[in-house]
Amino acid sequence: MLCSLMLACGAAQAQQSNNNSTSGFNLPIPNIPGKSITALVVNYPPGGGTPPHHHAPSAFITGYVLEGAVRSQVDDGPVTVYHVGEYFTENPGAHHRVSENASKTEPAKLLAIFVVNTNEAPLTTLDKK
Repeated sequence: MLCSLMLACGAAQAQQSNNNSTSGFNLPIPNIPGKSITALVVNYPPGGGTPPHHHAPSAFITGYVLEGAVRSQVDDGPVTVYHVGEYFTENPGAHHRVSENASKTEPAKLLAIFVVNTNEAPLTTLDKK
């Protein structure tokens, strides 16, 4: 797991996610000073998921399903299952209440794309129990 990108290190390690995230890219946006676009590939094993969490306060996020199906709930919206080629968005300050593989037998993969203030960290902070 790449703690430096997907999770807030330290306290968040006590509440582990059941996923494996890898960095895709992190690039400054040339025509929007102070903003960057960052991508992570989140691999969910069968039955895997991430506990409820928030992202960096400036982060606007698009989650795009690359493989399998992902169950998601943002803020008080409905719990929805997204399949390959479908996406959802999270506004800055949103609470990602459900983020998990919809299958107990097949893996799932999500591309998470962040538009965020450059150098803002951590990108993800798990809720405290």
